[in-house]
Amino acid sequence: TIHKRKDSSTYDVEVHLQLMTFPGMEVFEAIILDISDKRLLEEQLRQSQKMEAIGTLAGGVAHDLNNILSGIVSYPDLLLTGIPEDSHLRKPLLTIQKSGQKAANIVQDLLTMARRGVSVTEVTNLNQVISDQLDSPEMEKLVSFHPGIQVISELDETLLNVKGSPTHLSKSIMNLLSNAAEAMSKAGTITISTSNIYLDKAVRGYEKIAEGDYVKVVVADDGIGMAPQDVKKIFEPFYTKKMMARSGTGLGMAVVWGTIKDHDGYIDIKSAEGVGTTIAIYLPVTREELKEKAAATSLDEYRGNGESILIVDDVEEQREVASAMLTELGYVVSFVSSGEEAVEYLKVNAPDLLVLDMIMEPGLDGLDTYKQILEIHPHQKVVIASGYSKTDRVKELQQLGAGRYIKKPYTLMSIGFVVREELKTEHQALVTKVD
Repeated sequence: TIHKRKDSSTYDVEVHLQLMTFPGMEVFEAIILDISDKRLLEEQLRQSQKMEAIGTLAGGVAHDLNNILSGIVSYPDLLLTGIPEDSHLRKPLLTIQKSGQKAANIVQDLLTMARRGVSVTEVTNLNQVISDQLDSPEMEKLVSFHPGIQVISELDETLLNVKGSPTHLSKSIMNLLSNAAEAMSKAGTITISTSNIYLDKAVRGYEKIAEGDYVKVVVADDGIGMAPQDVKKIFEPFYTKKMMARSGTGLGMAVVWGTIKDHDGYIDIKSAEGVGTTIAIYLPVTREELKEKAAATSLDEYRGNGESILIVDDVEEQREVASAMLTELGYVVSFVSSGEEAVEYLKVNAPDLLVLDMIMEPGLDGLDTYKQILEIHPHQKVVIASGYSKTDRVKELQQLGAGRYIKKPYTLMSIGFVVREELKTEHQALVTKVD
């Protein structure tokens, strides 16, 4: 049953009737319960379960695609190092590399949606993220598609920092701006603003926002707005009324949802048809200060001096590309296809470093492999590799003494950097006993 409040807003109620008998009369006792919160929680639970199921499927697909894409993304990088600048092969190789990177970006979107793609580690200021995005080629392209749109930024100069992934946050900001632009028929205004906000009690909006200190980012448009049923589905992948020729993969808002959830943040939406839409994101603040970024370096600084490297990976393409890249960089490389083979190899060999895949099937995964290796070589240096961002098992592996982490697909710079840095690192004592 629907009841109406004094302010004319409606809410769901549950009515319980009980017949009561008294001398000479019978009356009904009515108990009316406000169940609007219960209905909202049930709806949010169903939505969460739906997104989790879709994310599980997307994560599995992305993992397989990452393995396939490694050759397309990584080999052009390797081949270009040996081809003269005036070679007619450079242009097609660069095209392959660029196309592969675009495909890898889509895979990253799938991983973000699946809550497996975001590593929340870097102190970041969202004013800088937004300013950089507003000056980016992506923004220039968006404005060219919508010449009648004006974008206004209102950034709080005292904005606190957050701890997160600048890459994912930047992409989420771009997706929100793109979503707002697509809501315009011909002309209009998009306003993006930032502020510090303290909630002294939980606030219920699109979802329940816990009390605490937040950086708030608001993207507001005066476009066509959304009906209530559309608002409920806005973060579902491929749910779009946009022009597909302009709007990419249909994963944009799903990526926003996955990113904000991975940053322990919240989202609120207010929208009305014919009025416009306002989307606010809340990210927990950090009191840590920004760190200066290291200056760019050349590939020559990552070259080896004949150190021995063992690649442990169950996928042939991954073994081959990692081996080729590290050989090009001056290392002596061997490889095995499973954790069990790695353990046997270490019984008679002592490589300077392992590049250890985290997910190997069937058999031992990276964590279990490393536990057995420590019994043979307690101070074995290891670089951890995975198509996902850090998981709890990766963190446990690092607590046991493993070193840096590298995300697939590899590039010469990325694999060269982590291997060189790990070889220079003094092995630290184990902090967890291996049973």
